[in-house]
Amino acid sequence: MRKTTAYQQTLFPDLTVEFPSTRYQGSKIKLVDWIWQQVADLDFKTCLDAFGGTGAVAYRLKQAGKQVTYNDLLHFNYYIGLALIENNRVCLNPEEVSRLLQSRPGIIYSHFVHDNFSDIYFTDEENAWIDQTITNIRCLTDPYKFALAFFALCQACIIKRPYNLFHRKNLYIRFAEVERSFGNKATWDRPFAEWFRIFIGEANRAVFDNGQPNRALNLDAIAVPGKYDLVYVDPPYISRRGVATDYLSFYHFLEGLTMSEEWGKHIDRGSKHHRLKPRPNEWADRKRIHTAFDRLFQRYQESIIVVSYRSDGIPSESELASLLKRYKPHVRVEHFGQYKYVLSTNSESKEILLIGTEP
Repeated sequence: MRKTTAYQQTLFPDLTVEFPSTRYQGSKIKLVDWIWQQVADLDFKTCLDAFGGTGAVAYRLKQAGKQVTYNDLLHFNYYIGLALIENNRVCLNPEEVSRLLQSRPGIIYSHFVHDNFSDIYFTDEENAWIDQTITNIRCLTDPYKFALAFFALCQACIIKRPYNLFHRKNLYIRFAEVERSFGNKATWDRPFAEWFRIFIGEANRAVFDNGQPNRALNLDAIAVPGKYDLVYVDPPYISRRGVATDYLSFYHFLEGLTMSEEWGKHIDRGSKHHRLKPRPNEWADRKRIHTAFDRLFQRYQESIIVVSYRSDGIPSESELASLLKRYKPHVRVEHFGQYKYVLSTNSESKEILLIGTEP
């Protein structure tokens, strides 16, 4: 693994490393270079990705030699940040990967997924494989190796799901004898272990050292400690109809995998797909979203503030700009143009980037 100084990394961004493929709802992976172009000329060294998600933006900032803090409230996302942003050098070798995929003597294996999620997302055989693999992953003592393995497990689970989500009980879609206009049955039928190895390989290749003490956190965005030259904000989006992007609902199964013995206490047994019990979230509440943005902007008013949102959302583009102008005298709004997210039926929505700076 090559070693570069922070000075060299700033002058010569490491674009040879490649961010892993992802099927995550709302990921900025296809927009990340455009986002970077809008902020590249700003004067900043330290930065916070307050709603880190897939880590695509944080990773691009790491490539540029910045000192990056990745944060996300969801535990399974936090492990993405730990694996790809904070981790500068640790990888999983082939022998370790093979051990993760084997049943080993002396280990008491969980049966939680097999016993609680039959005929919901995966087959019984696949559920048993998930139980065995997550148990083996929990035996890893190195936090970065744990994070890399957990990342690969999550990606394997996502790629084998219709729509890449866990929003409903729909295992039957994978096996229905119908003409398909979406999805990839070959992808769904490929064994979990093969996908796990593929994603371990992608994660290993993405690990690099940019010469900075980067870190990953698992906090409410407003509660992140410290000061930053730039804060990037990409919160859940609420459409003009008031429908919020609820990442906990979409990916509750992955969040559950982080809980070990506690998972069962948090399952909503009244739901057919055994989601986690809903949690109050001001970022998904159209009545509280304006206040949430205002509080966030106030918290980071000493930083350059960069906000990713949609042109047709709540708050509206003009409302967001007005909120940001309360704390930043100069607000620039950039439009990416027509960009349609997976499953979206709105062809008029545009990706916007608001950049709040001092004069």
